[in-house]
Amino acid sequence: MLGTTVLIPTSLVPQMGGGNEEKAKMIQTLLFVAGVNTLFQTLFGTCLPAVIGGSYSYVPTTISIILAGRYSDIVNPQEKFEKIMRGIQGALIVASTLQIVVGFSGLWRNVARFLTPLSAVPLVALSGFGLYEFGFPVLAKCIEIGLPQIILLLIFSQYIPHIIHGERHVFDRFAVIFSVVIVWIYAHLLTVSGAYKNTGPKTQISCRTDRAGIIGAAPWIRVPYPFQWGAPSFDAGEAFAMMAASFVALVESTGAFIAVSRYASATPLPPSILSRGIGWQGVGILFSGIFGTGNGSSVSVENAGLLALTRVGSRRVVQISAGFMIFFSILGQFQMAISLSLFLSLSHVFACILDQENLELCSLQFHPQLLLLYIVFSLHMWVQRVSACFNSVI
Repeated sequence: MLGTTVLIPTSLVPQMGGGNEEKAKMIQTLLFVAGVNTLFQTLFGTCLPAVIGGSYSYVPTTISIILAGRYSDIVNPQEKFEKIMRGIQGALIVASTLQIVVGFSGLWRNVARFLTPLSAVPLVALSGFGLYEFGFPVLAKCIEIGLPQIILLLIFSQYIPHIIHGERHVFDRFAVIFSVVIVWIYAHLLTVSGAYKNTGPKTQISCRTDRAGIIGAAPWIRVPYPFQWGAPSFDAGEAFAMMAASFVALVESTGAFIAVSRYASATPLPPSILSRGIGWQGVGILFSGIFGTGNGSSVSVENAGLLALTRVGSRRVVQISAGFMIFFSILGQFQMAISLSLFLSLSHVFACILDQENLELCSLQFHPQLLLLYIVFSLHMWVQRVSACFNSVI
């Protein structure tokens, strides 16, 4: 989830007119609200080990608000950032009513009754495949770091557990931590050795470990609070557009809830419980609008894939993680150091594992051939961006 927590503000804040300080505050707020929403979801919603965080479903609508004509005449970047953020807050507050009404009224329960395992597989698969579009462009910006990360993650999670047999399942459960630590040290060695000294600015920003600029701009201690950017502003067109994005996130979260239920070895998710979880997710979107995260909330598809990877489906673990999210969001610079140490290109790896594991819903067992299938699909998407000839052949 840290991938979306860092990537979404990194892409949106410069367009809004903000700098590194605003970017750091937005990341802190997004992580704080994610921790609060995750606690509410695990305690009062579906009671599944589902993490609630930012979603790419809201990004297109947010960009349309950023490019709205009523903000084009503002010259001061700080003022422009705050006014755009207030407009996004108002749109999120209005859009939250959709999921609150649909969820708590039981309307979504009637829809969920028609979701059989066979129909749920495409829904969950498409939720995961959507991350490929965001993961691979980030990986391609620094292939010498992103590719070793993927290879190490696959080795730790898929091969070493079959070679080294143990009762504690250390390598498959902590594959992400092992691979991230190793590759981060490798990236830092490349940085200090001067490997990127003569490269372009974009390469240095993507590959070096000392060019983010967010750690220095983040305050040491800061508690996010409601309406920290000012009173929200409301516009009918922006609100209806955000409601459409909220409906997309609703469908995406439905597939992610089904996936989380499967990975946690829970009983099939009852439609009434699913509808209640959607209602509490609407409350999470309301919190996002009140606190000013700049993005709505939905079930983290990356963390659903992480459940499949680590096979740790404990709700208590997710609740403790939510507590850590709230705690570290207050400690600004320390939290930024942890967030930026995780490579954003991990998102599509978790999506790959998520889609692969969901094939078991149709009584397909895990095979290395399935993993190879997704690797080939991923390479196709990457090559498709740089080769028109290859695209024509496909």
